[in-house]
Amino acid sequence: MKKIINYIIFSFLAFFFLQYNISAQEKVKLYLFHNYDCPHCKAEQQFLDELASSNDNLEIIKFEVKKDTKNHEFFENFTSAANLEVDGVPFTVIGTTHFVGYNDDIATKIRCALDYYSEHEHKDIVQEYLETGKVEEFEEEFDTNTCNFTVPILGKIDPKKVSLPLIATVIGLVDGFNPCAMWVLIFLISLMIGMKNRKRMWCLGLAFLLTSAFVYFGFMMAWVNIAALLKSSKLLEILIAIIALLGGSINLYNFIKEMKKKDVGCSVTDQKSRKKIMTRAKEIVTENSFLLALLGVMVLALSVNVIELACSAGLPILFGQILALNDLSKGQILFYNIIYIFFFLIDDLIVFVIAMITTKITGISNKYTKYAHLIGGIIMLLIGILMIFFPNILKFNI
Repeated sequence: MKKIINYIIFSFLAFFFLQYNISAQEKVKLYLFHNYDCPHCKAEQQFLDELASSNDNLEIIKFEVKKDTKNHEFFENFTSAANLEVDGVPFTVIGTTHFVGYNDDIATKIRCALDYYSEHEHKDIVQEYLETGKVEEFEEEFDTNTCNFTVPILGKIDPKKVSLPLIATVIGLVDGFNPCAMWVLIFLISLMIGMKNRKRMWCLGLAFLLTSAFVYFGFMMAWVNIAALLKSSKLLEILIAIIALLGGSINLYNFIKEMKKKDVGCSVTDQKSRKKIMTRAKEIVTENSFLLALLGVMVLALSVNVIELACSAGLPILFGQILALNDLSKGQILFYNIIYIFFFLIDDLIVFVIAMITTKITGISNKYTKYAHLIGGIIMLLIGILMIFFPNILKFNI
């Protein structure tokens, strides 16, 4: 009996000891420097109040720096002592991590930082300045780029696990599954298969593909340069996002419409235009002069791929905008565009090489196009959503 009583007493003591330790743990302090009439400050204060109501371990300390001259002086002295470049408010500090401004991305990162500092011992640079009047040299203990973002449909995304080469591969591949140039290539192959001159067949086919690649590559490089010059324009970013959403919706609509059709071609090119292109292709293939035929194929590829840029419904523009957002060097932009073009051409190359080797044309053009619209539509809708609500997810060079 005595042992049971001792056990109960020990259990109660252990319980109260643990409760004391939990309550004795220091709360994570978040410091907010704000102006009373700043709309972004008000939005963040509302967010922080909601965050504090659901997190008992968060303590919010606010400094109004416009009316209160002492707080303003403290704000300037602290940022100077901590060697932090701050050009306005709201300015938020938690641990050794700071945020300038406020938007949905910053809200996500503040939540993420709170989770980190709640679980790790950390340095509090504001408290250090309040106690000593200076801030010792420090490195940020928490990398906000490790935060996961919650995205509609996809769920949680870790930007660190997504790379620009992967994005270039996926978008380029989807863009390649595009009927506007494929049907012309297949028609050219059908005309050339009866030729006895195999070298002529290979040369004309490859000239068509390489010219297509150069047209697309030239457009994409030009667009990246334009987007880089205008990357600070929020209006341009929203406009491109709207293009993505419209393009995605059009692709999904075409997918639904084409599921009921047997013949699928380029929706941008009407029957009359297609007949003209077919007539021109016949003239080129049957041209006696190899040089004239080669030049004709290149001109044909140029005209077809100008149409294809419209048929792609903006995928090259979206990719160019993503590159512009990432502040890449010219060499990096060149590298990622080459990856895009390679995967853009890979389906055409496969069809062409198989046809040249087997002298047969597989009937894939009427099947894969439908699903290209579906996949392309989904990707464009997601990119449009990300550009509007989560633009930082598209910044991969972190």
